[in-house]
Order: sequence, then structure tokens, then C-alpha cells
Amino acid sequence: MSKAGQLRSKAAETADATDLAGRIRAVIPAMGRSERRMFGGVCFMLNGNMVAGTFRDELLVRVGKERNAEALKQPGARPMEMRGRPLDGYVMVKPASLNDGALKDWIRLAMNHTSSLPAKSKPARKGKGRK
Repeated sequence: MSKAGQLRSKAAETADATDLAGRIRAVIPAMGRSERRMFGGVCFMLNGNMVAGTFRDELLVRVGKERNAEALKQPGARPMEMRGRPLDGYVMVKPASLNDGALKDWIRLAMNHTSSLPAKSKPARKGKGRK
């Protein structure tokens, strides 16, 4: 692929990820939600725990280890891999299978798992108040 083709492809991927982030933002309730740059995309947190996010143009969903195998049977789902190894409890979903209903179902599954986790407190800022 030419350099110009690669740049167009990257721009399209970024636009798709931005659109997906907006769709996720519309589904996850604002109360307790925060956003953080992770995995090269935007991750949405609920009470400090990751729910879902974007990875390139795909949906990244935290489903928990107990629901991992079930989630991988869904259309468009594949294991998330880190350094060539599957990361249990996290699933990637191809954008072609993410109509509005499917996106809501994935977010609901992720929120069910995340709501079972204890809320994380904000870490203390380094250097503040220390002598």
C-alpha cells in the first residue's frame, strides 16, 4: 500500500474509532463514568473500573473471565491479545457486527461484570504533601 493509502486508511480508522467512542459514550450512564486514554484508544470507566473502549476501530469490552467463553461465541467477537497472548476477560468486537442493539448488549454485559467489582479510589498524587 502506498504512503498516501496508508494515511487515508489510518484517518478512516481514527474516524471510525471516534464515532464508536461517541456511540459508547451515549450508552454508558454519565453517573460514575470517566474516560481514559488506554490501548491507543479511549476507555470508559465506571467507578474506576474499565467497562469498554475503542481499540483501533474495534470495540474492546471487559466481560470478566467467567463470561469470556460465552462472549467469544457472539458474532464478530475475538479474544483480545496482548503481546500475542489472549487476555482472559477482555473481548474485541468487529465494527461490522455492532448495530445499536448489539452495542447496547455488549455494554450491558460489560457493566454487569464491572458493577460486581469494588469501586477504585483515585490514587494519591505523587509528590503532594510528602517531605
